[in-house]
Amino acid sequence: MAEKIKITINDKEVEAVKDSTLLQAVRAAGEKVPTLCHHKDLAPDGNCRLCICEIEEAQGHKRIVTSCNYPVREPIKVWTHSEKVVKHRKLLAEMYLSRWPSARPVKAVAKTCGVTETRFRGDHTDDKEEACILCGRCVRACEEFVIEDIVNFAGRSMHRQVTMPFGEVDPHCIGCSSCAYVCPTGAIKIVDDLNHPADAVKIRNAGMKINAEMARLDPLQNRMRQVGTGNIVDVMDQYDILPVMNYKFGSHPEAKKIYCDVFRNNYWTQNQCDGCWLGCSMACAKATEPFELKTGPYKGQKVIVDGPEYETIAGAANMGCFDPEFAIEYNFYCDTYGIDTISFSTCTAFVMEAFEAGQITTEHTGGLELKFGHTAAALELLHQMAKGEGFGVDVGQGIRWLKKKWVAEYGADERFLQDIGMEVKGLEVSEYVTKESLAQQGGYSMAVKGPQHDESWLIFMDMVNNQIPTFEDKAEALYYFPLWRTWFGLFGLCKIIWNDVVPADNYREKDANKVPGHVRSYFRYVEGMLGIDDMSEEKMLEQSARVYNLQRIICRLLGYGHRKDDYPPYRMMGPVTAEEYESRQDRYDKQLKELVKVDPTAKSSAEKVKILRQYREDQYEQMMDVVYKRKGWTRGGIPTLARLKELGIDLPELVEIVRPYQE
Repeated sequence: MAEKIKITINDKEVEAVKDSTLLQAVRAAGEKVPTLCHHKDLAPDGNCRLCICEIEEAQGHKRIVTSCNYPVREPIKVWTHSEKVVKHRKLLAEMYLSRWPSARPVKAVAKTCGVTETRFRGDHTDDKEEACILCGRCVRACEEFVIEDIVNFAGRSMHRQVTMPFGEVDPHCIGCSSCAYVCPTGAIKIVDDLNHPADAVKIRNAGMKINAEMARLDPLQNRMRQVGTGNIVDVMDQYDILPVMNYKFGSHPEAKKIYCDVFRNNYWTQNQCDGCWLGCSMACAKATEPFELKTGPYKGQKVIVDGPEYETIAGAANMGCFDPEFAIEYNFYCDTYGIDTISFSTCTAFVMEAFEAGQITTEHTGGLELKFGHTAAALELLHQMAKGEGFGVDVGQGIRWLKKKWVAEYGADERFLQDIGMEVKGLEVSEYVTKESLAQQGGYSMAVKGPQHDESWLIFMDMVNNQIPTFEDKAEALYYFPLWRTWFGLFGLCKIIWNDVVPADNYREKDANKVPGHVRSYFRYVEGMLGIDDMSEEKMLEQSARVYNLQRIICRLLGYGHRKDDYPPYRMMGPVTAEEYESRQDRYDKQLKELVKVDPTAKSSAEKVKILRQYREDQYEQMMDVVYKRKGWTRGGIPTLARLKELGIDLPELVEIVRPYQE
């Protein structure tokens, strides 16, 4: 809970949150203080000086301060309308009125200060109603909302003005309209006819709401602007869900070597934010420059590397490689070769565990010592894959293909490889440990395209916050979240903003787990673009469900999309080996006692692994039944004819595909 400090405002004792501004405290106490440059979504600047208050600090010293940027850190006495304050405000208001007599915000604030006439009109008086009053809001919005410096002040004294560099339209301006959004007079005009939206104002208001929340809240929540998705590495390691050594473990003592600030302080270019598309206020993309490559065809060259971001850094941990420069190098070569970093790191981690377990040897790898942490061997494998040479040819086929070959040709242990081969439907699993999140296991494994979190990211809701404790709760989440994610993709909207930064105004309590305020802003955007007025949660779900069920039918047509295809490798569900069990023995022993009702005291680790496995697999089976029912699918995982009819997609060709599987 935030620390409170007792202060006195106009002889009334109140409590203020430590480090909040005096203006916030004054307004929370019900007192009115005029402002002209202040905006709720921008950092306080104090340039208009109208918010001044007189304070007496602990040592008895009195002085006048601007309340918008004065932090409350100790008990003080405050007077909002002392004789000295009122005198200063009136003089300021009269001077503003002399310069911009027709500007509505100036007239309004002058009236509040008791001023209706001015003695100071002169050559620089601007009589326009929409005159620029030099409040600086636009300058701050450009910097804070979209992290640009296109609009700024130029000139001094009476010649001061807001302009673009050299007084010309800057080609770097992205037309985000942040400056116009915060302008109090309408001095800045935005032309919104480039793609002819139905309601440009509605779009702008929705977008600016998200921009403002991102600028204000991201530094306190996820630091996406500072460190991008790399911030997740630190969090995952601390919560024991960072993939380490083919998902065997969820944390590691050396993980701190690849924490986000290591990259921020030593590698990422100029420590700046970098939007992956123009106007992105989250700006989570990062780049490394210059970086001298140590291997491969570009060895010795200095290059720009796009990243690394979370999945790539976590992929390095999954290979047991806690070296930031390895993460950057394999990031660059994966991008250059057109290889997915997730698939490469997950597949290589599988190969490394199989090698260390004796399932394959150097005879099969062409001499490569593919052990966890061997960065040179991992990079050589990557180069072989790209060149189509050596063992890289095999590994490039993916985990599913490797399992079949090794069992058929090398006599490898089929069950062991199935348990540790982290793929579903042939797609390698992304970089999260899901052992303690049943919902996330289902989210990955039941995804129609394979185990990627385009459809679901439920680890924290399920494992950390326990927001979805029952099978029915998990089924609702696994019905609802995939439809949201599908809808975002259909409309080309970024899901990260929705997922990662919680709006300040919170949202309706009953929707706290699924409809944050950002989604309503997305609805307003769609309405403004298309000219509709009734975009709603229900309509979104219906639109998305049509596409989602069509995807499931196509999945079945391609040979997947059945219950057996939605089953994860056991490593995704629990400990495969005694080593894994013992790494979290206290946790697993407790679960055996409390959930399975088995006393683990006299049992070996192998026995306990077997008992826990039976329990967790049974839990997963039960969840599948409930999830399929909620989605409107058969127990085998096929959309029912009734569901297709309900969605209006019971086309003959689709019915023909699913009819043989109806129960």
